[in-house]
Amino acid sequence: MTTHSAHLFSISTGSPEPIYRQLVEQVKRLVAAGQMAPGDGMPSVRELAQALALNPMTVSKAYSLLEMEGVLARRRGLGMEVAERAGGGQSAAERAALLRPTLERAALEARQLELDPDTVVSLFTQILKEQA
Repeated sequence: MTTHSAHLFSISTGSPEPIYRQLVEQVKRLVAAGQMAPGDGMPSVRELAQALALNPMTVSKAYSLLEMEGVLARRRGLGMEVAERAGGGQSAAERAALLRPTLERAALEARQLELDPDTVVSLFTQILKEQA
């Protein structure tokens, strides 16, 4: 069992998306990408709240939502871990749905910058190739 540290997470305080939702989406993405596997431990609420300078109730709310959705499971006396069924059952469509909010924000910014769709798609394709 691996225990992940708080450095995997980042919060954008200027984002219109609530902080707890940012945490929820980041955990889902990490699990979908295989960076967090079933049985991996999560930082404690206190540890994550301190590392990200958040209210512990915000972290607790995110963890509770993830537990209700079956992404995380509570280990009695040991904290939270990635649930056994969390990553393996996600289809490509479910993983793509996790990317959609990020792409919607990028599309809005591209529109505000008055970039044509071909330029944006070309840039995105280039970035994908650079990341491979």
